[in-house]
Amino acid sequence: MAQGFEDMEALATRDVLVRGGVPVITVSITDEYIVQSSHGLDMMADTCWEDVEVVEPDTDAMDMMIFPGGMPGSQHLAGHTELMEILQDHWERGGAVAAICAAPGLVVSQLPGLEGKRFTCFEGFQEALIGKGAIYTPEGTVSDGRLITGRAAGYAIDFGLAILRYLKGDQAAENVRKSLML
Repeated sequence: MAQGFEDMEALATRDVLVRGGVPVITVSITDEYIVQSSHGLDMMADTCWEDVEVVEPDTDAMDMMIFPGGMPGSQHLAGHTELMEILQDHWERGGAVAAICAAPGLVVSQLPGLEGKRFTCFEGFQEALIGKGAIYTPEGTVSDGRLITGRAAGYAIDFGLAILRYLKGDQAAENVRKSLML
């Protein structure tokens, strides 16, 4: 999480995953635990950057890095050199990535091997991914193998459900969807 993250995209996604039994760790990309959203919400992350320990050798397709959108949050994520290096290594080792809103265009676009991958994002942030051979679609949520993308805050719950479906299967996602009365 970075200063200026989009509230709904971070919190609704986290909520859906926790309801589905997925352990979630929120990480501040600074050395402060408190991260302020683009709408002024102060959120305490589970850990901060100086306390993060990355274990790379065991990375597989069930390891997921999730990036909420929002501005300038997405810019801060994309500008964090060490985080982007970890992201690229995570992807190359077979890890999964999910991003919503501006984050696909600013963060996911830094990944190698995106040719032919389908994605969505907030209107106006698609060009960097298209330039890498990815295929833009204006759907609310798009899942393509290890890559899950969401269009905007209005799709945050669907985005969370797509991640849950990927990690724990259709029944887990359906159970959470029903519990939310969707």
